[in-house]
Amino acid sequence: MSRSRAHARRRRRNVRACCCRNARACSHRNAWWIYWLTYGLRASILPVGLAESDKALRNARAHANSQRSRHEIVRAGAREDRSKLSALYAPLPAIVSAVAEVSPRGQITIVLADDHQVVRAGLRMLLQAEEDFDVVAEAGDVATTERRVAAYRPRVLILDLNMPGESSLPAIPRLRDAAPETQIVVLTMQNDPAFAREALRAGAIGYVLKEAADSELVQAVRLAAQARTYLSPELGARLAAEPQDSSGPPDDLSARELEVLRLIALGYTNSEIASRLYLSVRTVESHRAHIQQKTGRTSRAALVAYARENDLV
Repeated sequence: MSRSRAHARRRRRNVRACCCRNARACSHRNAWWIYWLTYGLRASILPVGLAESDKALRNARAHANSQRSRHEIVRAGAREDRSKLSALYAPLPAIVSAVAEVSPRGQITIVLADDHQVVRAGLRMLLQAEEDFDVVAEAGDVATTERRVAAYRPRVLILDLNMPGESSLPAIPRLRDAAPETQIVVLTMQNDPAFAREALRAGAIGYVLKEAADSELVQAVRLAAQARTYLSPELGARLAAEPQDSSGPPDDLSARELEVLRLIALGYTNSEIASRLYLSVRTVESHRAHIQQKTGRTSRAALVAYARENDLV
């Protein structure tokens, strides 16, 4: 019994010692894994991700700061630009008013309206030779003329009657209403006294024939700038020699309508009349409709007879 007990006791001690050694080994291995997981993995794997994250965060913060600085710089520059512009344009109203007050007294500003550029160039040379004349703008049709007059407000507008598009005669009252300070001198090849009478009645203050422009236009412009009327001497003599007719044109036809009626009576078609008068076909049709309404004639034959009855052809 004692031997078997002693053997069993030794066996239990051996098992305990083995267990202790195994336990110590297990504890050592567990401690090593725990250490490696805690420090090794942190030092080898985790810091890579953390470093990249920290770097990305730092880059984002730096970008945000740079953007903020850039926006602040832009806002500061905008504020500075606004202040500079305000300082620059502050005296502009006073300058404009001063020019508006001084320029008309100093020089006679002129707008040229003629559909031929060569004619405008010759007229510009003629007028610019005068020290107190200043040609500020040119135009080749009625619509452009209205825009130039509204923009420049000249003292004198030299206006051709025959320009492409709309007739110049109906535009004279509009031009006078838009710029009452602008006097209109008509420069045309139309030597019919009826056109001169119609132009003056519409609001023009001067009427000059192109054939006498080199000798009469400068004087007409000077008189117009003084709000004085000028009429070509040839037309003035013809108007004075004509018998006075208080009734005016037949059936109150305008000068343009009389011209269209004459061409109709002479056998011209609407397209031919439009080409001859520098009008559109639709404008000629509109004039013809007005003529038919005023005269009560609805056919071409009736219009021809009406023109002959009133000595228009």
